[in-house]
Amino acid sequence: MTEAPGPVQVVKTEQEWREQLSSLEYHVLREAGTERPGTGEYEHTTTEGVYHCRACDAELFRSDQKFASHCGWPAFWGPAAADRVVYREDRSLGQVRTEVRCASCDSHLGHVFHGEGYDTPTDNRFCINSVCLRLRPAR
Repeated sequence: MTEAPGPVQVVKTEQEWREQLSSLEYHVLREAGTERPGTGEYEHTTTEGVYHCRACDAELFRSDQKFASHCGWPAFWGPAAADRVVYREDRSLGQVRTEVRCASCDSHLGHVFHGEGYDTPTDNRFCINSVCLRLRPAR
């Protein structure tokens, strides 16, 4: 697969996001919520393709970066390109985590965890909500 161009900034009002997204999509993407573990459509998907941001359609992850972590959400060892996501410190829930956001539209995607011992090229687990993604299968 060839790498798509870097992110284009997408700016919408909260009303525009509400009109575009379902209530669950809005809650997770725009309010940094989470879907219940084990309920997302992409947790066990093995289809080859590219995962795009459901809010702005930016390319985020590729199927060859996905792995079975058995954590309840889709897991990737890295983004499609370093400039596709941004990171923020998240001190909610009484702990320090690293939040992952779409670099194009600043939507919440999930969190990244380091050093858990997974046999991946990076030892990172990008734990991403399925509802934040849209898979475009390879042709």
